[in-house]
Amino acid sequence: MTSIGGAATPGMVDWNLAVATATRLMRPGPEISREEARAVVAELRRHAKASEEHVRGFTRMGTEETHDTPLLVVDRPGWVRANVAGFRELLKPLLDKMQERRGSGPGNAVLGAVGGKVTGVELGMLLSFLASRVLGQYETFAPPTRELPAGANGGGRLLLVAPNIVHVERELGVQPHDFRLWVTLHEETHRTQFTAVPWLRDHLEGEIQSFLGETDVDPMTVLERVREAAQSLAGGRPEAEEDDGGRSFVEIVQTPAQREILGRLTAVMSLLEGHADFVMDGVGPAVVPSVAEIREKFQQRRAKGASRLDMALRKLLGLDAKLRQYRDGERFVRAVVDEVGMDGFNRVWTSPNTLPTKAEIAKPADWVTRVHRKAES
Repeated sequence: MTSIGGAATPGMVDWNLAVATATRLMRPGPEISREEARAVVAELRRHAKASEEHVRGFTRMGTEETHDTPLLVVDRPGWVRANVAGFRELLKPLLDKMQERRGSGPGNAVLGAVGGKVTGVELGMLLSFLASRVLGQYETFAPPTRELPAGANGGGRLLLVAPNIVHVERELGVQPHDFRLWVTLHEETHRTQFTAVPWLRDHLEGEIQSFLGETDVDPMTVLERVREAAQSLAGGRPEAEEDDGGRSFVEIVQTPAQREILGRLTAVMSLLEGHADFVMDGVGPAVVPSVAEIREKFQQRRAKGASRLDMALRKLLGLDAKLRQYRDGERFVRAVVDEVGMDGFNRVWTSPNTLPTKAEIAKPADWVTRVHRKAES
């Protein structure tokens, strides 16, 4: 039983079980004393505060007054609880829609057998995998709770996952002080993007809800797509489908309308991630002495993955696409700034119409022509 909209009803996802499953299955964090842990948390908070000024100065975005979102330094279970709260908020319209169809659809017996508990376990397994890998996150759609505060005006919260940061800095053998500041520069850029551009959150949420609204909620259709995805991942695709380029599970379950929306979402996410990487590298040399070493080692870590299982899960979840977003988005931002300067680049934040398309991410000159040259002619 889960509480949806305040009423206790059988849910499509058992959210509490998802949290419990992820917490039970996640890897233990690095060995660290209580005193060391407190010192890490305090340093991350100092770096996050310093990063606000560094990012604002470099990007020329926002003011001190634009930040209404809290910073939370969390452990792995804390990251899971925060993300479950965000998922629950974002997916509520879709899950309510599926709940309405549950009694009349042809797959009712299947859904009755599977139920919210199995879905909760599956989500928990996914989160347990991700919980040991995420260093930080700006949670855009975070509902405020007593345990996890969020921005007062519909804003999100900035999460820094302390044990993961410590684990990676040890794994890479880099200077901890520099690495912690480097990470906070990236995450602070995301907070600045959403707090300095008021329309961005609503635009992104609208696109995501449109994507979810196009979901075919007929259970048998969804199950058929899951079966096709499993065949693809197992190498069992029919020969006629070989030209799909080895798409991820996330891509395979889409309708044609969703693919159009995903193209726009991919462009926005590439912009946001690439911009954060660009800012991190732009600010880094002045405030992070060992930034070149950190960047090189971190890029190698991103590229190779930890194991064959890690690589398989990356493909399954579409995380390879996220790595491309960092690379392609950073190239777009760098090319535009080189051409029209930082103020010229910042026209990207004017309205949804000035965001780059997926094609323009690959060809920055086309965005410059559309946004700058046409406006000036």
